[in-house]
Amino acid sequence: MQVSETLNSGLKREIKVTVPAEDLEARLMERLVDAKDKVRLKGFRPGKVPIQHLRRMYGKSFMAEVVNEILSDSSKSILEERGEKPAMQPEVAMTEDEKEAEKVLAGDADFEFSMSYEVIPPIEIKDFSEIKITRPVYDVSEEEVEEQVKRVADSARTYEAKDSKAEDGDKVTIDYVGKLDGEPFEGGAGTDSEVVIGHNQFIPGFEEQLVGLKAGDEKTFKITFPQEYAAEHLAGKEAEFDVTVKQVAAAEELVIDDELAKKLGLESADKLREIIRGQLENQFGQVTRQKAKRQLLDALDKVYQFEAPSKLVDAEFDNIWSQVTRDLEQAGRSFEDEETTEEEAREEYRKLAERRVRLGLVLAQIGEESDVQVSEDEMQRALFESIRRYPQHQQQEIYDFYRQNPQALANIRAPLFEEKVVDKLLAEVDVTDKKVSREELLADDEDEAEEAPKPAKKKAAPKKKAAPKKAAKNAESESESE
Repeated sequence: MQVSETLNSGLKREIKVTVPAEDLEARLMERLVDAKDKVRLKGFRPGKVPIQHLRRMYGKSFMAEVVNEILSDSSKSILEERGEKPAMQPEVAMTEDEKEAEKVLAGDADFEFSMSYEVIPPIEIKDFSEIKITRPVYDVSEEEVEEQVKRVADSARTYEAKDSKAEDGDKVTIDYVGKLDGEPFEGGAGTDSEVVIGHNQFIPGFEEQLVGLKAGDEKTFKITFPQEYAAEHLAGKEAEFDVTVKQVAAAEELVIDDELAKKLGLESADKLREIIRGQLENQFGQVTRQKAKRQLLDALDKVYQFEAPSKLVDAEFDNIWSQVTRDLEQAGRSFEDEETTEEEAREEYRKLAERRVRLGLVLAQIGEESDVQVSEDEMQRALFESIRRYPQHQQQEIYDFYRQNPQALANIRAPLFEEKVVDKLLAEVDVTDKKVSREELLADDEDEAEEAPKPAKKKAAPKKKAAPKKAAKNAESESESE
């Protein structure tokens, strides 16, 4: 096999490979000899089939196998001999001339092909001790814990039906039908919907109009949807809701004690407070870590400046751009709404893609040199967590897909590996903790380059349903997962 380099420019490489016809012939003969003792052909005793007869019958198909084997094996062996790491699988080009291809399969011509690829540039890992990070830390107060405990207690509060008029804090059970210009609109109806007046579960102006109503009352509400409403056909429109009150119930006194905790499946009110404190500390701790990680990546970005493989950058940019345009479309907004142009946005996200690729290569190199490993148990937990997002009847199918596709599993492993490398670095760099307020911790940083991309210079409108709808559960009853 003759190998020659035809391109070496920056990170780009192109290799020409020529396999002489006599080498192809030798490999083919090995296969034919091996097949001679295995094939069973009518009119021939086992092992007595002439080689030339086998060649006439199977020569082209065996030669095609030889060619595929050469393509499969040569890429890896050539890269190993050259000591190069390709950024992506090399692209292989062969002759498209059918007559030339036929000659190769017949053993009458050399087999020639080319490999083109980009190499991962050499990355020299430097000392981390001079990197300085200020980690913002927020101490959860007793008052905040108690506030969350009250919200949990309020969500578990019982209500007792009453005959009097609805007041603030009462739970009202209603049927409703929403109409635009006298015609019901899709998603605008509900049956036996429970509304706690004052909890702001429904669109603005709805709950207030329930005050003063009692069981059996019927009333038509006029409500104007907010201008930034996600459903464009409803945004800014005035709608009418025909409402029938089926029950009014008053809340029982809010008592936080062991009995409440037992109702929630816990042994005591102290245990409830302990769990809520743990949840809050975990949530704020995640923000703290993310901000520390952002500072770390910013520092690495300044230290490691090198050309990133264009194919990797292209792939990362395509992923980012797809998300950006999808988010804009779902929000019903344009680049002009975000005070930019498509050209400027493309340039901005191209830089983001380049940064992500560079930092990804740096973290990968650090992890490799430090022998960072993702265990099988960690992979299984992450895999099951990913599968849980799908409907139960699909979970086995999704599990089988991941187990049978190495690249899909690699996508599960990558973020686990990155976080372990980040943990290692945070343990080695100079980290100073700084106590901050809740507002300071939760304030958005100006540079969120390594975060999920956002198209907005101004935030896009939040998504809302097309009819009065309960809001998400209280924060205390949900765990934060990113």
